[in-house]
Amino acid sequence: MWDYEHSVETEAAPQDIWRLWADVENWGDWNAEIERIEINGPFAAGTTILMTPPGEDPIPLQLAEVVPGELFVDEAQFDGLLLRTTHRIEKLDGGRVRVTYRMEISGAGADETGPAVGPGITADWPRTMASLVELAQR
Repeated sequence: MWDYEHSVETEAAPQDIWRLWADVENWGDWNAEIERIEINGPFAAGTTILMTPPGEDPIPLQLAEVVPGELFVDEAQFDGLLLRTTHRIEKLDGGRVRVTYRMEISGAGADETGPAVGPGITADWPRTMASLVELAQR
């Protein structure tokens, strides 16, 4: 298995971060790595999302878990691998919030393939998460 985690702290209200996450069709407003995105149903476990990065083929995702106001998990599968990304909001002291993204790549060959593909997928997370919390603070 390969994993990576990145967190940012902010004064943005948890409900404002959640509102941006739940508004899937507008993820491109704060994530430059999305050229096009479609959701097939409500923002709930079992719903599928089709995300197209700039110049690439669409990537099918499925919402595996959704706990409103706290976290959601999306999963993508390809070539025997499972890419599972957890997006979490944690309330901290002093009205601050920690936003964490964690990716785990598991499955056949994950020990070799994960380090080869994972860093390319997660490289934009610091910039994306900074944009997310900046927009949530407006």
